Amino acid sequence: MPWSYTDQPEPLLTRALKALVNAGTRAGPAWLVVFASLGLSLLGIYAIDVAERAPGMAGAIGPTALRQLIYLAVGVVACVIISLPHYRSLGPWTWALYAVGLALLLFLIIPGVPSFLVRPRGGARAWIDLGPFNLQPSELVKVATVLVLAWYLRYRKNHRTLTGLLPPAILTGVPVSLIMLQPDLGTAILFIPALFFVLIAAGAKLKHLVLVVALACLAAPAAYPLLKPHQKARIVGLVQQIRGDSSEDLDINMQSVTAQRLIGAGGLAGVGDDHARALQRFNALPERHNDMVFSPVVTRFGLLGGLLTLALFAAWCLGAFLTAATSPEPFGRLICVGAVGFLIAQVLVNIGMNLGLLPIIGITLPFVSHGGSSMIAQWAMTGLILSVGLCREGYELQRSFEWGSNED
Repeated sequence: MPWSYTDQPEPLLTRALKALVNAGTRAGPAWLVVFASLGLSLLGIYAIDVAERAPGMAGAIGPTALRQLIYLAVGVVACVIISLPHYRSLGPWTWALYAVGLALLLFLIIPGVPSFLVRPRGGARAWIDLGPFNLQPSELVKVATVLVLAWYLRYRKNHRTLTGLLPPAILTGVPVSLIMLQPDLGTAILFIPALFFVLIAAGAKLKHLVLVVALACLAAPAAYPLLKPHQKARIVGLVQQIRGDSSEDLDINMQSVTAQRLIGAGGLAGVGDDHARALQRFNALPERHNDMVFSPVVTRFGLLGGLLTLALFAAWCLGAFLTAATSPEPFGRLICVGAVGFLIAQVLVNIGMNLGLLPIIGITLPFVSHGGSSMIAQWAMTGLILSVGLCREGYELQRSFEWGSNED
């Protein structure tokens, strides 16, 4: 048969583009998670620059925002690396990753560790100083905990009993206890909603979970005396704000009141770039590039900017939930749902802090706040969800978990 032009192999670029289009089609709603992550990260870099640099300063970007841009690049690379292999290939490694995370948390609280490696900040031993980069193990342990819970629960049904809730509670409780010893109560709290999200998705009975929550609420007052003095002061300060008492506005409530004032200054559509930078500079809001970064966002873009930020987080959650719904097996579904649990809890607490609805407990805003460990961990979660999306076998909604009709 004579040779013809059509017999020539497709150029490498054409094949690569076809593979990319095919991957994009297969990933489906997982791309919503990726695009939301990118939008939030870029918004955060700009908000950090507004918070840190005075109006009229020369240069395209400030040093803090530049570091965040580098963290974003590392996070995106981590996302790509994690998303390429099949997510089920991580299964046998989940226990090892979990153990490494616990070992790092233990390292932080071991007496005698040199201060050049672990230096307390804000009263907490939560970071390992690696020179140009400070590693916060609790952020990486979030990813490890989601993976180990998803792997443990993927084919079990003992958690359908009250006593069966104990193993996943222990898996979550061990890192929570170690993080509280740092002490970092804010980060520790985030593990609880994530655990409940995973248990609900895995088929745990709601009546058992409601009972656990009720018992925890009844026991909460007994835990108050165990709080640190500054933690008690934050709670007292919040109660004073709710009552309209301004006596502590220049003391314990200064950060919260200043954040609310700057948010109010943004109005409906925000103020100009120079005006926003001036407001941030002369109102001296502590941690405005970190825990309180939602304040610069709303100062610059107003209520509409705040709603847009929430819409991006909602899009992230929607994409993760849809990816879970179309995943062919439980490990992938539970990974997606666990990641959503962490993100929703963190967003609600952080924005509640900025609006004066919750006490300030040192929680960052995912993707938006400054921090390398947080950025990389969040993009790792995004990479896991993308891997689940790329490995779907179809677009139809899958049944979650099935149980015998004789169960109550």
